[in-house]
Order: sequence, then structure tokens, then C-alpha cells
Amino acid sequence: MPIFGKPKFASISTSKPQKADEPRPSKDWFKCKGCGTMLDRKVISAQLNICPKCNYHLPMTAYERINMLMDNNSFKEIDKGLASKNILGFEGYDDTLKAKKKSTDLNDAVVCGFGTIDKQSYGIAVMDFRFMGASMGSVVGEKITRLIEKATEKNVPALLVTASGGARMQEGSLSLMQMAKSSAALARHSEKGLPMFCLLTHPTYGGVTASYASLGDVILAEPKAMIGFAGARVIEATIKAELPDDFQTSEFLEKHGLVDRIIDRKDLRQELSLLLSFFKNSQKEEKSTASKA
Repeated sequence: MPIFGKPKFASISTSKPQKADEPRPSKDWFKCKGCGTMLDRKVISAQLNICPKCNYHLPMTAYERINMLMDNNSFKEIDKGLASKNILGFEGYDDTLKAKKKSTDLNDAVVCGFGTIDKQSYGIAVMDFRFMGASMGSVVGEKITRLIEKATEKNVPALLVTASGGARMQEGSLSLMQMAKSSAALARHSEKGLPMFCLLTHPTYGGVTASYASLGDVILAEPKAMIGFAGARVIEATIKAELPDDFQTSEFLEKHGLVDRIIDRKDLRQELSLLLSFFKNSQKEEKSTASKA
């Protein structure tokens, strides 16, 4: 009988065994995390990184998402040069930042800017999970806050695309301050009657979920995205209760009211265009009503 808790068992793979004639994982081929099918990277990239067999939504880079959601050549990036510093002298943080900048060609975990979709102007901030799990540090919070403030000045809506493990521990309380700062900017944006939309992608956790990811006028999510604050294991250990199998999935959260709609990636562009058009027309009606009164 084990002394400490339940015995641990080796995890059992549910993916199908590889056939002899199947290509092996390489820089050009990889296994789908949803069904285990071998996929060609170039082919999948042209299909918005969606598995054709099981519809599993594979990760996208920030610029891939921006290209998907913006009219050609309309995107103008802002604050690209902002980069994090090791203000607290956290051991190894400088080396980590240097390595991630080199491997991702990004200065930090979010890309922000303005452009159009079907000639409708809006601001966009897209988090990139490749950069330290898209953890929210000072630069991430500052760039998102600036994006919202400029969207307010320009009198245009904003879209925040989230994917994050939460706050960046290497920056301590400075990372937690970004929650309040970005939320305050969103409050001013809302007071001006401007909408903000959120797209929650896999995974979205921690301080990001607890701040701007939950503040959208309309909150969208991709299929089967994991969304929450703390992980399911931590919650189970804390409340001493067994959680549902689909706990913290976008489908579970839609059913319980946090997510408004789950949108397949191939339908997202049309959905966003419709939302922008709807809110633009609503603003015109409100102004017309106010002028008549």
C-alpha cells in the first residue's frame, strides 16, 4: 500500500500506432495531437492549421492569425520594439529572453496593431504562445494597454486574441499589475461606447483569463480550447472534488455562460466582420436616436 496518496501509473498513448509506410516526424511532418495522423506542415499551414481528419485546431503564430483576420497589406504594427528587461535580476531570465527572441523573431509574447477586415477598421492584439508560453509580463501588459488606448483615440473596436499560461513569474508583482492596467484601459474604451471582442484560443489561463480575456463585449473561443485560471489538478486538490471530464474546455464554458460562441477557425473571419458591422450600425442608431431626442 503506498504511503503517500494514490499510486502513479504510466500514461497510455491513445494515438494509433504508426504504419510502416507512414512518414516519420520531422521538420516537414508531425503528428496531430487530436487523432495522431501524420500531417504535412506546408499543407496544414495552407489549411489554417486545422487537421482535415479530426478538425483539431493546431497552434498558430501571431502573424499567421493576423494574416487570417486582416485585409491584405492593411495591418500596421505598433510598439514592435518594446522588449522586456530583467528588472528583478531573476537568474536565467536574460538568457531565456535572448533565446526566445532568436527562436521566434519576436521581442515579446504579443503583436499589436491596426488594420481592416472587409474595409472595417479595428485594433488587434495577438498573443504568441511560443514566447515563454505567452506569459503576461510588463511588455505584454503595456502593449495591450497602448493598443486599447489608441483604439479609443481612433474611435475603433478592438480584438484581443489570447493564448497564455498566465502571469510571468520572472517579473513578480510587476506582471500582476498588468491585469489592473489593461482592465482600466478597457473600461475607458467601453465608456466611449466602443466594443472589444475576445477570441480565446488554446490554452488561456491565469492572470490573462482573470483580466482582459473575460472582459469582452463578445467572447469567442476556438473548439476544444482549454480556458481557466488554475489548472484542473490544482482545483481538484483544493476543493477535494472530482471535476467533469470536459471541465475548462471552451464547450463547457459556453454551456455555463463564460463563452458566447465557439467559432471554427475557418469561419472566424466572417464572424468578426459581422460583429464589427453589427456594432457599427448599433452606434449609428444610438447617435441618430440621441440627436432626435
